[in-house]
Amino acid sequence: MMNFLKRYRFALAAAAGLAVLSGVNLGLGKKAVTTVAYSLREMLLVIPPIFVLLGLLDVWVPRETMIRLMGKGSGLRGTALAVLLGSVAAGPLYAAFPVAAVLARKGASFQNVAIFLGAWSTTKIPMFLFEITALGPRFALTRLALNIPGIVLIGAALGRIIGAEEEERIMESLASL
Repeated sequence: MMNFLKRYRFALAAAAGLAVLSGVNLGLGKKAVTTVAYSLREMLLVIPPIFVLLGLLDVWVPRETMIRLMGKGSGLRGTALAVLLGSVAAGPLYAAFPVAAVLARKGASFQNVAIFLGAWSTTKIPMFLFEITALGPRFALTRLALNIPGIVLIGAALGRIIGAEEEERIMESLASL
């Protein structure tokens, strides 16, 4: 019983907070519960397909291939592939971290994993298409033209700033997810 309480302490604290909120303000409590239920439903619909695709990536792409394509010596090709993978992705940002973990486990460089995460969060093609229709092509293309070099520069800066020991520790912890 104690292990259960320790393991789920944050979820239990959140549920208790929702109960207190509902007791204080029933309308606000209902709204909060509805929001939590919607988010949980969305997460449960997104995560399983991501894990299926990750399983396929893990089985179909040999480690040597990933090291060659996105490893430390991959250069511009690895950077371009990281941007492309992040840009064609669909789903919320929390789905990117399991993908980043598989990339790290397969031998992608820290810099390319950081670029992948930046591209996932910023340059998704569906978001770009929405921006073209809603805000115009000039805005969408300008934002993309500024974001891609920014993501690459940040990834490169992180790769240089973080020492080899720290990079190895980050990649090991990411790969263990």
